Amino acid sequence: MKQPIMLVTGASRGIGAEIAKMAGRSGYKVGVNYHRSEQPAREVVAEIKANGSDAIALQGDAGDSAQVAKMFERLDAEWGPLDALINNAGMLSKFDVTESDFAQLNEVFLANVFSQFYCAREAVRRMSTKNGGRGGAIVNMSSVAARTGGLSGGAAYAASKGAIDSFTLALAKEVGTQGIRVNAMRPGLIATEIHNVHGGLEQMERLAKAAVPLGRSGSVFEVAEVALWLCSGASSYVHGAVIDVSGGR
Repeated sequence: MKQPIMLVTGASRGIGAEIAKMAGRSGYKVGVNYHRSEQPAREVVAEIKANGSDAIALQGDAGDSAQVAKMFERLDAEWGPLDALINNAGMLSKFDVTESDFAQLNEVFLANVFSQFYCAREAVRRMSTKNGGRGGAIVNMSSVAARTGGLSGGAAYAASKGAIDSFTLALAKEVGTQGIRVNAMRPGLIATEIHNVHGGLEQMERLAKAAVPLGRSGSVFEVAEVALWLCSGASSYVHGAVIDVSGGR
C-alpha cells in the first residue's frame, strides 16, 4: 500500500514539530512546513528520517495565499497528493483592545485564520473525491482560548481561534460527502516556548497549577497523540468535532 502523506504547518517547533515526528513514527511521509525557522525544521526532518520514514522541509508563510499554493505544488512534485493536513501554524498575541490597529489584527488573523483557509483550500482540491481524490483528513488547531477568552491581552488571539471553531464546523459540512473528515483540537496550557509572550513557561506552570483541574500543564506529546488519532481510521466517525486537550480547563 502507498505510504500516506501528511503536511504539518508550523512544524519547526513545539506542537507542530512533535506532531510531525510522531507522524513519521506512525508511518507517514511528512511535509514539515516552516516560515523562518529553517534549521529547526531541518532537524525535525532529520529525526523523522533517522526513525525510518521520509520527510521534507517546506518553506512558506502559511498566511500568504501564493506561498501556500507553491508549497502544495512542491509536495505534489515530491510525493503526490497528501492524505492528511494538520493546520498548526499560528501565533500568540498580547495587546489590549484599546491598543489594537489594523497591522496587529492583520498579523494575528493572517497567521491564525487565513492560513487555515488557504491550506484547507489546497488540501480539499487534492483530497476531494468530487475532484478525483481519494479523501483524507484535516485537523485544525484551535485553542481553549476560543471559549475562555484567553489570557489578559489575548482578545485578538481568542477571537481568531473562535473563528477556527466556526470554520471547522462549516468546512466539515462542506466536504463531508467528499471523503474528507474535518476536526479541530483546542489545546490548553501546553508547555512550549510560544508562551514566552505571556511571561514564559514558569508563569504558565503557575497558572496551570491554579487553573487546570488536572493540576498541571500538558505536553506536546499529549496533543500530538490526539492529532494522529484524528487522522487515523480509529476516528472514522468523528467529523465536525472540536476536541479539548486542556486537562479539564
